[in-house]
Amino acid sequence: MRVVLIGYRGSGKSVIGEGLARKLEMAFADADLEIERNAGRTISEIFAEGGETEFRRRERDVMEKLLGEDHLVVAAGGGAVLHPKTRQELVDANRVIWLTAGPGVLAKRISLDLSSSSRRPSLTSGDVLGEIAEVLNTREPIYRECATLEISTENRSVEELIDEIANLLTGPDSRHES
Repeated sequence: MRVVLIGYRGSGKSVIGEGLARKLEMAFADADLEIERNAGRTISEIFAEGGETEFRRRERDVMEKLLGEDHLVVAAGGGAVLHPKTRQELVDANRVIWLTAGPGVLAKRISLDLSSSSRRPSLTSGDVLGEIAEVLNTREPIYRECATLEISTENRSVEELIDEIANLLTGPDSRHES
């Protein structure tokens, strides 16, 4: 089994993914960290030096590698679903969990993540809340297309979310989900 967590930055993919992997006794990979490790630079540095095109190329390479492995929980980058081949691979061979939260919640979480602003560039020219709303407007249909399950991360503890997802993936009804 391979589980891929998708959703906007701040939705909880990394922290939930790491805990879920432990609970399911699987390996864990954070795609953004893999991109940075492979490049020897932060995502912001990749964007500054090669633009979004270079970053998306690197993201695609990492996702292709990770989606070829088994017994793995992957925290995909928020924009990984933008590449058509990645979307197809997600739909074909994975349990894809879309972690959601409203723009206000995401903005608050992002502002509290001190490493986020230094490691990740702004994707639009707007303020944080405006950027989130604009990007979500584009990505939500794509997330929905790829998702096996949709889970709201608002007003819930990480432990609750990990338990719920694990139960949905391993429970007796897990074979019947699309």
